[in-house]
Amino acid sequence: MSEWQNRAQVAIIGGGIMGASTAYHLASRGCRDVVVLEKDLLAQASTGLSAGGFRQQFSHPANIRLSQEAVRVFERFEEDFGVDMDFRQVGYLFLAQSEEVWQEFLDNAELQRQYNVPVEVLGPAEIKYRWPYLEVDDLRGGTFCAEDGYADPYMAAMGFANAARQLGVSIEEQTRVTAIQIEAGRVCGVETTRGSFAAESVVDVAGPWGGKVAQMAGFDLPVMPYRRQVFATQAFEAIPKPVPMILDIEPAFYFRGEGPGILMGMSDPDEPSSFNTNVDYSFLERVIDKAIVRAPILEEAEILRGWGGLYAVTPDDNPIIGALPGVEGLYCAIGFSGHGFQQAPTVGRILSELILDGETDFDLSPFVHDRFDKVAGKSETRVV
Repeated sequence: MSEWQNRAQVAIIGGGIMGASTAYHLASRGCRDVVVLEKDLLAQASTGLSAGGFRQQFSHPANIRLSQEAVRVFERFEEDFGVDMDFRQVGYLFLAQSEEVWQEFLDNAELQRQYNVPVEVLGPAEIKYRWPYLEVDDLRGGTFCAEDGYADPYMAAMGFANAARQLGVSIEEQTRVTAIQIEAGRVCGVETTRGSFAAESVVDVAGPWGGKVAQMAGFDLPVMPYRRQVFATQAFEAIPKPVPMILDIEPAFYFRGEGPGILMGMSDPDEPSSFNTNVDYSFLERVIDKAIVRAPILEEAEILRGWGGLYAVTPDDNPIIGALPGVEGLYCAIGFSGHGFQQAPTVGRILSELILDGETDFDLSPFVHDRFDKVAGKSETRVV
């Protein structure tokens, strides 16, 4: 923990990859009077517990653009930041069973190609040929993009954080924000468990806690935390490496390579919103049942460990990004619904532009905070 300073130009609430990226982008433009306030330890919550997927196969144009730029950053990450984030461009394979989902895949692929995403549309026979360990008899087909893949979110966050520190950013761990100070319609600082902190701008990038932080400034944003459980196997050589990120949509289940083993997880549509991150090993039985339907050989794998993390979910599975009106100097980027890690490099740049320039070249209209009160727009397809 650094020597306590009680003021900065920008205070960032949340020390995950979104906060680290924002701090880095501000500092790289010369705004180095920045503090990151993290309630626990840097990148130890949702960032460090995520499955680490990155993809350009989205159903909303804005999400495609956010992730395209981020993938380019990840491709250069070790060279630019000196950190090995275990970047593996081994592809994302989406699988469709029903005719309805298959048609959505085809529509999405057409959209993605308009943005030059190199997505392939595959029939069951081609899927079986490339990944012979998969059961395909129930499939209509799938889509695959070789530029997608997975990485280590913790190391990516540390790369941004280390670069930000070198540029003069202060990162304060174990410092929980308890209130946002507002005077005459603009932010003037925050209250923390270590005392008051004056700031001209405040950025809410608190992930699953982002909704609660927004409430401190009087905003009721529909960002809800949901547990996502992940399980890793012992070394498993029966499935040849590399293993892409393989996602079944019906229901939402995925598995991918993880070192010498396999990582797998599945969403539970019946689980209510909560901050619970405990592992429920009875749920593991449901995950394994789904796993062996898609890849029967996984029945032979032995589970090594499991953990729980949190998604910050909005009603349309799209984030809320931008300045919050009525309170000058208050910004947020929350509710990424599982996409935060992969979009953080781009969103950090966007936030730095909003704070320093008052505008950005990225169209944020799909992500405005009050869109939920209007006619429903284009939702992102929920994956897991």
